[in-house]
Amino acid sequence: MKIDTDGMKTRLAPCGLRLFGDLFTRLDEKPCRLFLVGNGGGEMWRVFAASAEAGDDLAHPLDRWTRRVLQPMGEDWGARVLFPFEGPPWHPFQRWAQQAGCGRASPLGILMHPRFGLWHGYRGAFAFPAASAQGTQQKAVPPPPHACDECRGRPCLTACPVEAITAAGLDAARCRAHILSAEGVECLSGGCLARRACPANANWRQSRPQQAFHVAAFAKGAISV
Repeated sequence: MKIDTDGMKTRLAPCGLRLFGDLFTRLDEKPCRLFLVGNGGGEMWRVFAASAEAGDDLAHPLDRWTRRVLQPMGEDWGARVLFPFEGPPWHPFQRWAQQAGCGRASPLGILMHPRFGLWHGYRGAFAFPAASAQGTQQKAVPPPPHACDECRGRPCLTACPVEAITAAGLDAARCRAHILSAEGVECLSGGCLARRACPANANWRQSRPQQAFHVAAFAKGAISV
Protein backbone atom coordinates (compact mmCIF):
# COMPACT_ATOMS: atom_id res chain seq x y z
CA MET A 1 0.00 0.00 0.00
CA LYS A 2 1.55 3.26 -1.15
CA ILE A 3 1.08 6.11 1.32
CA ASP A 4 1.26 9.69 0.04
CA THR A 5 3.24 11.30 2.86
CA ASP A 6 3.74 14.51 0.87
CA GLY A 7 -0.03 14.82 0.54
CA MET A 8 -0.42 14.21 4.27
CA LYS A 9 2.09 16.94 5.09
CA THR A 10 0.34 19.37 2.75
CA ARG A 11 -3.04 18.80 4.36
CA LEU A 12 -1.73 18.92 7.93
CA ALA A 13 0.30 22.12 7.50
CA PRO A 14 -2.61 24.63 7.53
CA CYS A 15 -3.64 23.18 10.89
CA GLY A 16 -0.19 23.79 12.35
CA LEU A 17 0.43 20.03 12.47
CA ARG A 18 3.19 17.89 10.98
CA LEU A 19 4.32 14.30 10.58
CA PHE A 20 6.88 13.43 13.24
CA GLY A 21 7.83 9.92 12.20
CA ASP A 22 6.55 6.46 11.41
CA LEU A 23 6.99 2.94 12.68
CA PHE A 24 5.66 -0.57 12.26
CA THR A 25 3.75 -2.10 15.17
CA ARG A 26 0.63 -4.14 15.95
CA LEU A 27 -2.86 -2.99 16.86
CA ASP A 28 -5.38 -5.58 18.02
CA GLU A 29 -2.83 -8.23 17.04
CA LYS A 30 -2.78 -6.98 13.45
CA PRO A 31 0.31 -5.52 11.76
CA CYS A 32 0.13 -1.85 10.87
CA ARG A 33 2.23 1.16 10.01
CA LEU A 34 1.78 4.22 12.22
CA PHE A 35 2.40 7.83 11.24
CA LEU A 36 2.71 10.11 14.26
CA VAL A 37 1.13 13.57 14.03
CA GLY A 38 2.03 16.43 16.32
CA ASN A 39 2.94 20.06 16.73
CA GLY A 40 6.17 21.95 17.27
CA GLY A 41 6.44 25.38 18.85
CA GLY A 42 3.36 27.57 18.48
CA GLU A 43 2.21 26.58 14.98
CA MET A 44 -0.82 24.58 16.06
CA TRP A 45 -1.74 26.93 18.88
CA ARG A 46 -2.34 29.86 16.54
CA VAL A 47 -4.84 27.79 14.55
CA PHE A 48 -6.51 26.22 17.56
CA ALA A 49 -6.84 29.56 19.42
CA ALA A 50 -9.00 30.87 16.55
CA SER A 51 -11.24 27.79 16.46
CA ALA A 52 -14.80 27.40 17.70
CA GLU A 53 -13.66 24.81 20.26
CA ALA A 54 -11.25 27.25 21.88
CA GLY A 55 -14.05 29.67 22.68
CA ASP A 56 -17.08 27.52 23.44
CA ASP A 57 -16.29 27.02 27.16
CA LEU A 58 -16.89 23.27 26.93
CA ALA A 59 -14.57 20.61 28.32
CA HIS A 60 -11.47 19.35 26.48
CA PRO A 61 -11.41 21.93 23.68
CA LEU A 62 -8.03 20.91 22.23
CA ASP A 63 -8.95 17.23 22.17
CA ARG A 64 -12.24 18.01 20.43
CA TRP A 65 -10.49 20.26 17.89
CA THR A 66 -7.89 17.56 17.26
CA ARG A 67 -10.54 14.93 16.60
CA ARG A 68 -12.47 17.25 14.28
CA VAL A 69 -9.34 18.01 12.27
CA LEU A 70 -7.74 14.57 12.06
CA GLN A 71 -10.71 12.20 11.85
CA PRO A 72 -11.83 13.29 8.34
CA MET A 73 -8.26 13.05 7.08
CA GLY A 74 -7.96 9.48 8.31
CA GLU A 75 -11.27 8.55 6.72
CA ASP A 76 -10.18 10.03 3.40
CA TRP A 77 -6.91 8.08 3.48
CA GLY A 78 -8.41 4.81 4.72
CA ALA A 79 -6.51 5.00 8.01
CA ARG A 80 -7.57 4.36 11.57
CA VAL A 81 -7.01 7.50 13.64
CA LEU A 82 -5.58 7.09 17.14
CA PHE A 83 -5.47 9.77 19.82
CA PRO A 84 -3.37 10.08 23.01
CA PHE A 85 -6.48 11.11 24.96
CA GLU A 86 -8.35 7.87 24.17
CA GLY A 87 -8.43 5.40 27.02
CA PRO A 88 -8.06 3.53 29.16
CA PRO A 89 -6.25 1.64 27.85
CA TRP A 90 -4.07 4.51 26.67
CA HIS A 91 -2.06 4.33 23.48
CA PRO A 92 1.72 4.41 24.16
CA PHE A 93 2.51 7.56 22.17
CA GLN A 94 5.77 8.32 23.96
CA ARG A 95 7.05 4.80 23.38
CA TRP A 96 5.99 4.98 19.73
CA ALA A 97 7.74 8.33 19.36
CA GLN A 98 10.98 6.95 20.77
CA GLN A 99 10.78 3.93 18.46
CA ALA A 100 10.31 6.28 15.51
CA GLY A 101 13.43 8.26 16.47
CA CYS A 102 11.50 11.35 17.57
CA GLY A 103 13.22 11.89 20.88
CA ARG A 104 14.46 10.58 24.19
CA ALA A 105 13.20 11.14 27.71
CA SER A 106 14.25 14.28 29.60
CA PRO A 107 14.39 14.63 33.41
CA LEU A 108 10.95 16.27 33.21
CA GLY A 109 9.41 13.17 31.68
CA ILE A 110 8.78 15.03 28.41
CA LEU A 111 10.57 13.73 25.33
CA MET A 112 13.50 15.83 24.14
CA HIS A 113 13.05 16.17 20.38
CA PRO A 114 16.26 16.74 18.35
CA ARG A 115 14.72 19.77 16.60
CA PHE A 116 11.97 21.10 18.87
CA GLY A 117 13.43 20.23 22.26
CA LEU A 118 10.72 20.12 24.93
CA TRP A 119 8.40 22.28 22.82
CA HIS A 120 6.41 19.67 20.93
CA GLY A 121 3.53 17.30 21.46
CA TYR A 122 1.70 14.42 19.82
CA ARG A 123 -1.91 14.93 18.80
CA GLY A 124 -2.67 11.69 17.01
CA ALA A 125 -1.54 8.93 14.68
CA PHE A 126 -2.72 7.45 11.41
CA ALA A 127 -2.65 3.64 11.35
CA PHE A 128 -2.51 1.85 7.99
CA PRO A 129 -2.73 -1.93 7.60
CA ALA A 130 0.61 -3.57 6.90
CA ALA A 131 0.87 -6.22 4.19
CA SER A 132 2.08 -8.97 6.52
CA ALA A 133 3.54 -9.72 9.89
CA GLN A 134 6.99 -9.33 8.32
CA GLY A 135 6.16 -5.67 7.77
CA THR A 136 6.07 -5.13 11.53
CA GLN A 137 9.81 -5.65 11.87
CA GLN A 138 10.85 -2.24 13.14
CA LYS A 139 13.30 -0.48 10.90
CA ALA A 140 16.58 0.49 12.51
CA VAL A 141 16.38 4.11 13.67
CA PRO A 142 19.64 5.57 14.99
CA PRO A 143 19.22 7.24 18.38
CA PRO A 144 18.74 10.99 17.93
CA PRO A 145 21.12 13.53 19.50
CA HIS A 146 20.10 14.12 23.10
CA ALA A 147 20.55 17.69 24.33
CA CYS A 148 20.42 16.51 27.96
CA ASP A 149 23.67 14.58 27.48
CA GLU A 150 25.54 17.79 26.62
CA CYS A 151 23.81 20.09 29.10
CA ARG A 152 26.28 20.83 31.88
CA GLY A 153 24.23 23.12 34.10
CA ARG A 154 20.95 21.20 33.82
CA PRO A 155 18.89 24.19 35.01
CA CYS A 156 15.66 22.19 34.75
CA LEU A 157 16.72 20.24 37.85
CA THR A 158 17.01 23.34 40.03
CA ALA A 159 14.35 25.67 38.56
CA CYS A 160 11.36 23.89 40.12
CA PRO A 161 10.45 25.77 43.33
CA VAL A 162 9.20 22.63 45.07
CA GLU A 163 11.84 20.18 43.78
CA ALA A 164 9.25 18.09 41.94
CA ILE A 165 11.89 16.97 39.42
CA THR A 166 13.52 13.99 41.14
CA ALA A 167 15.98 11.26 40.18
CA ALA A 168 12.98 8.93 39.85
CA GLY A 169 11.17 11.35 37.54
CA LEU A 170 8.43 13.92 38.00
CA ASP A 171 6.64 13.95 41.35
CA ALA A 172 3.26 14.75 39.80
CA ALA A 173 1.40 15.07 43.10
CA ARG A 174 3.86 17.62 44.47
CA CYS A 175 3.84 19.52 41.18
CA ARG A 176 0.03 19.69 41.04
CA ALA A 177 -0.21 20.79 44.67
CA HIS A 178 2.17 23.68 44.01
CA ILE A 179 0.44 24.75 40.80
CA LEU A 180 -2.89 24.96 42.58
CA SER A 181 -1.47 26.89 45.54
CA ALA A 182 -1.08 30.64 45.92
CA GLU A 183 2.68 30.24 45.41
CA GLY A 184 2.18 28.49 42.08
CA VAL A 185 0.62 31.39 40.20
CA GLU A 186 3.62 31.91 37.90
CA CYS A 187 3.70 28.24 36.89
CA LEU A 188 -0.05 28.22 36.28
CA SER A 189 -0.16 31.45 34.31
CA GLY A 190 3.11 31.19 32.38
CA GLY A 191 4.11 27.55 32.24
CA CYS A 192 6.35 25.13 34.11
CA LEU A 193 9.45 26.95 35.42
CA ALA A 194 11.61 23.86 34.97
CA ARG A 195 10.53 23.48 31.34
CA ARG A 196 11.08 27.18 30.68
CA ALA A 197 14.59 26.92 32.14
CA CYS A 198 15.69 24.40 29.51
CA PRO A 199 18.10 26.09 27.06
CA ALA A 200 17.70 23.47 24.30
CA ASN A 201 15.93 24.65 21.13
CA ALA A 202 14.62 27.71 22.95
CA ASN A 203 13.64 29.33 19.65
CA TRP A 204 10.67 26.93 19.57
CA ARG A 205 9.47 27.90 23.04
CA GLN A 206 5.70 28.16 23.23
CA SER A 207 3.86 31.33 24.22
CA ARG A 208 2.73 31.90 27.80
CA PRO A 209 -0.96 31.34 26.91
CA GLN A 210 -0.14 28.01 25.26
CA GLN A 211 2.01 26.89 28.18
CA ALA A 212 -0.62 28.01 30.68
CA PHE A 213 -3.29 26.01 28.84
CA HIS A 214 -1.29 22.78 29.14
CA VAL A 215 -0.28 23.42 32.76
CA ALA A 216 -3.94 23.99 33.68
CA ALA A 217 -4.88 20.72 31.97
CA PHE A 218 -2.12 18.93 33.88
CA ALA A 219 -3.27 20.47 37.18
CA LYS A 220 -6.78 19.13 36.55
CA GLY A 221 -5.38 15.67 35.85
CA ALA A 222 -6.42 15.81 32.19
CA ILE A 223 -2.89 15.06 31.00
CA SER A 224 -0.04 13.18 32.67
CA VAL A 225 2.88 15.53 31.99
